[in-house]
Amino acid sequence: MQLPRAIRLDQSDQHVFERPCEPGEWAVPGGFAYWEVDPASLEGKAQLAFRSGWLGLTSFGHTTLVEIAEIDEAAFFAAVERLARHIEATYGAPNFGHALAAARQEIDDAAALCEHKLGTLLAVERAPSDEGFVERFRVIEPARAADHAKIWQVVPDDDG
Repeated sequence: MQLPRAIRLDQSDQHVFERPCEPGEWAVPGGFAYWEVDPASLEGKAQLAFRSGWLGLTSFGHTTLVEIAEIDEAAFFAAVERLARHIEATYGAPNFGHALAAARQEIDDAAALCEHKLGTLLAVERAPSDEGFVERFRVIEPARAADHAKIWQVVPDDDG
């Protein structure tokens, strides 16, 4: 199974977001955090998190980029439970059962975005729309040595 995992290519997330998440955290797009928010009312770092932030599932901070990574079953279910507890505590789910269903749907949706090679980067872009907001995802496939033809080879020197 594959899931988005936070990655930090430079230090910009530490300056862009109020609470940056740590590299290696499992992540979801996190659009649910803006369901009852008027995007036009957001300013500064909150606006940047709305526009381009993925939600880390350990710190519940944000990251600009995620990479597609393998997740084992135990880590998957731990992430679902952690998100459910966050949804219940932060967004007022009526009970843990409802929060668990919402968390599972959110993580299943995030996993559905991961139908690319491991290591592929994903970015999210949110923009206001008539229905609230729209999310678009950008796929960035990094160049990998294994994807290229071998063009030279080191051989022993015959003079020795």
